[in-house]
Amino acid sequence: MKLSIITIAYNNLAGLKKTLPSVLAQDYTDFEHVIIDGGSQDGSADFIAHYARQAGERGIRVQWVSERDKGIYNAMNKGIRMSTGEYIEILNSGDMLASDAIVGKMLKALAQHNEPAILYGNMLKDKATGLVRDRCFNGQPITLRGMYRGTLNHSPAYIRRSLFEQYGYYDEQYKIVSDWKWYLQVIIFGGIQPVYVDLDVTVFEMTGISETNKTLDKEERKRVLQETVPAAILADYDRWAFVMDEVERLKRWHLWGLVWFVERVLFQIDKRKNKKGERVEQKKIRTDKDE
Repeated sequence: MKLSIITIAYNNLAGLKKTLPSVLAQDYTDFEHVIIDGGSQDGSADFIAHYARQAGERGIRVQWVSERDKGIYNAMNKGIRMSTGEYIEILNSGDMLASDAIVGKMLKALAQHNEPAILYGNMLKDKATGLVRDRCFNGQPITLRGMYRGTLNHSPAYIRRSLFEQYGYYDEQYKIVSDWKWYLQVIIFGGIQPVYVDLDVTVFEMTGISETNKTLDKEERKRVLQETVPAAILADYDRWAFVMDEVERLKRWHLWGLVWFVERVLFQIDKRKNKKGERVEQKKIRTDKDE
C-alpha cells in the first residue's frame, strides 16, 4: 500500500460530509483511508460506517474507530500507528481533496521525483471571498527563517511514514502547533528538504482551531522555539525577523535600490563621525600621556 489518508474528527458530521465524499470520488482507489473519530455523539459513527461500506465496494480499504481520545494530536498519532501505507496524508474533517484525480496525480508525482521523503502541493483556502491558492514555500528551500514565520501546510503533503519512526510522533502536549514542531525537527534540524509539485491537492476549511485561536498559536510557537532553538540564535530571530520580512517586501516592490542608496549615505555619515571620534580620542590619549 503506497498511501494512507488519515482523517480525524470529533462531533463534526457536517465536516465529514464534505471530506469523505471527496475521498470516495477518487478515480484511483488503491489506497487506504484511516478515520479516527473521538467518540462523537452527532451521528458521525453511523455516517463513517456507511461510508466504509461504500468505499470497500470501490476497492478503497477503510480502517476506522470511534472512541474517546486525548486530543487532536493523540488522534493523529493513533491514525499514523494504524496506517499501513508507505506515505501518509492528513486530511481532517471539513477539508477536501481538490479534485477526483488528485490522489493518482500525486502518486505519479512521487514516482517521477524518485519518492522523496516529503512531497507537497498547493492548498486551496476556503475563504468567504472564494478559494485562494496557497503554494506555501513554492519549491524554495525551507530555512529556519521560513519556519520561524510560517509552516509547511500539512494537508497537501505526502509524508513518508518511516519519518515518524525516525523522528518521533506529534508532541501531544500542544493543541495547535505540534505538526509545525515536527516539521522543525525533520526539515530544519534533520536536513530533509521536501519536494514541491504545482498541483492543487486539498481544499482547507478555515474554521480550525489554528485559524480561530491565533493567541494560543503564537504562545505555543514561542514555547517550541524556546525548547528547540539555541537561545543565542533565537534572540537574533526575535529581534530581526520582522526587519528581514520588510526587506523582502521592499525587494518585491523594486524599492530595494532606493533603500540601499539611503543606507550607503547613512553609512558614510556614520563612518565620518567614527573617524572624527577616533581623532578626538587619539588627541585625548596624547594629552593624557603628556600630563
